[in-house]
Amino acid sequence: MAIQLIGREELKEKLDRGDNFKLVNALGEWAFRAKRIPGSIRFNTPEEATKTLGIDEEIVVYCSGLDCIASVAAYYSLVKAGYKNVRRFAGGLQEWEAAGYPLEGDMVE
Repeated sequence: MAIQLIGREELKEKLDRGDNFKLVNALGEWAFRAKRIPGSIRFNTPEEATKTLGIDEEIVVYCSGLDCIASVAAYYSLVKAGYKNVRRFAGGLQEWEAAGYPLEGDMVE
């Protein structure tokens, strides 16, 4: 099954408009605290995610970049649990930061 993707520009527009969706950072706690796209949330376990996220909510998952598989794992975990409106921002933090878009976290200057 092909992963449904969202591009950087579309994600930026959704955030700028204040669209109602969940932006899930699939990285570990330390990495999440260090640097993330503003408005991101994260979960410690797949079970925590499925208890918190609504089955019909629009969800975008991301991690550090193209070579990172954390968002792939999160994507498939959600789809397997029955979530239908999930997309992956494959470029992740690397592509977001390279575009000069805002970040938040302890390591952001």
